[in-house]
Formats: sequence, structure tokens, C-alpha cells
Amino acid sequence: MASEGEIINLQAGNPGSRRDSLININHYATKKSVAESMLDVALFMANVTQLKAVLEQGLSFQYYATLISLISISLFFQVVIGILLIIIARMNLNDVSKQQRLNVLNNAATALVFITVVLNIFITAFGVQKTGLYPTRNTRRPY
Repeated sequence: MASEGEIINLQAGNPGSRRDSLININHYATKKSVAESMLDVALFMANVTQLKAVLEQGLSFQYYATLISLISISLFFQVVIGILLIIIARMNLNDVSKQQRLNVLNNAATALVFITVVLNIFITAFGVQKTGLYPTRNTRRPY
């Protein structure tokens, strides 16, 4: 087992492809965290756009308070997830004394991601869909 080593041979029976089959666990975990962070940034931008659309609709929008609350909570969780992913990416996975803390942080990040996904399902369900078919407050209908 490779609990102390940082490189694991994924194809132990094929020594000819040793270079292609080795994996550095720290690099793998860091790349995974970076990929998750990029997705978090994309979702963050989508939520900011949704928040802008809700604010543009104003208080007359039926689900104004609901969406402002859901989007704000989602944005907060995304910031917390981003911080957790940065902490996780910076820690040494091979340091046995840190593995329990990393596991707890990873589980917390996973739980927050799940909650954020559920929140965003509700945000989409209650969301503002601008179609351009209806006039805004400052425009007049042509007669």
C-alpha cells in the first residue's frame, strides 16, 4: 500500500509503461480541487447574473424575497466552498497526521456542494426568465 509514498503505480503488472502509469496523489488532489474551484466560479457568476435579473425586476416580482434569499445563501455557500477547496489543495495529503482533517474538510465541502446544487434547483424553478416579450416600466407599447 502507498500510505507513506506519494507515487502510486496504477499498472503494477506493466513495467514498460511505468512513466505513464504513475500518479502523484498530491498533484491529483490539487488538480481535482482546481477543477472544482473553476466550476464553483462558473456557478458563482451564474448566481450573480440571476441576482442582477431579480434586482432589475424589483419588488413587484412575485418571488423577489425568496430568490434574493436563496441566491444570497447560495453565494455564501460558494464562497465557503472555495475557501475549503483552497485549504484542501494546500495541505499535504501524504502527511498522515493531516489526513483526518483533510477528510473532514472534504466531507464538509461535498455536503455544501450538495446543498448548493439543491438551492440552485429552487433558484432555477423560481427564477426570472427574461424573454424580451414584455415591455419594461420605461417603455410604452406601440398602438
